[in-house]
Amino acid sequence: MDIEDKKIYSDKWFSYLQEQICNQFEKIEKDAKSHNKFVSTNWYKKNNKGGGTYKILKNGKIFDKVGVNKSTVSGTFAKKFRKNILGAQKNGKYWASGISVVAHMKNPKIPAIHFNTRFIVTSKNWFGGGIDLTPCLKDKKEENYFHSKLKKVCKENSKDYLKYKKWCDKYFFLPHRNEPRGIGGIFFDYEKNNWEKDFKFVREVGLSFVKISTNIIKRKIKLKYNEGDKEKQLFKRGRYVEFNLLYDRGTKFGLNSGGKTEAILMSLPPKVKW
Repeated sequence: MDIEDKKIYSDKWFSYLQEQICNQFEKIEKDAKSHNKFVSTNWYKKNNKGGGTYKILKNGKIFDKVGVNKSTVSGTFAKKFRKNILGAQKNGKYWASGISVVAHMKNPKIPAIHFNTRFIVTSKNWFGGGIDLTPCLKDKKEENYFHSKLKKVCKENSKDYLKYKKWCDKYFFLPHRNEPRGIGGIFFDYEKNNWEKDFKFVREVGLSFVKISTNIIKRKIKLKYNEGDKEKQLFKRGRYVEFNLLYDRGTKFGLNSGGKTEAILMSLPPKVKW
């Protein structure tokens, strides 16, 4: 399979997964007697260099705000940014396709959920991505469930779970606060051993996200919470914002590759406190 075929397969998968995730999340809202649905916006990069679709559901009964973005773009990185991307140092040319999801929940007992996977082509090509949780209230049972499911999908695909877990813990850390953003998960990048096997792993990570996120949400939908719980959630969201604006690679990549600003910043919650 040549690189152009790999681009086509990965692009189609990310589009399919976007639809699956939106359908599942809309069903959760519908089951809660909510009429809120995703609003879909297409955007296009200049000079026919691709674009994407970002879908946002706001102010639902379950989701305070959730964004599900998919994009496929190409172009040339600015010289000052090329050193940050594997294989881009020589001429800066790139092609990238991926999906990103951030869900901020109405109920503070349900954690914020983040997921993304991507396929990037420069003079090299590789998959990257991950899943992580950011709860504002501790729940050891939920934490154990979450990590066990990620461990399972890694094991079934002969991937190094402990390596990806440590990578996630290191990546989602706020050095200026000296604290983690959440409870971690898995994070991987520059994943290229066997394209077919890596693509299978990326697909199964995506399908696992759908199952894990919906199970966590449904288990806690009816839990009661108080104003103190909500205050903790709003302050925890502040840490989320700090990380995404100061350190997040996806944010930096999007802004340096001519992405749609509204889509890139969809990860920001609707309400927050410091």
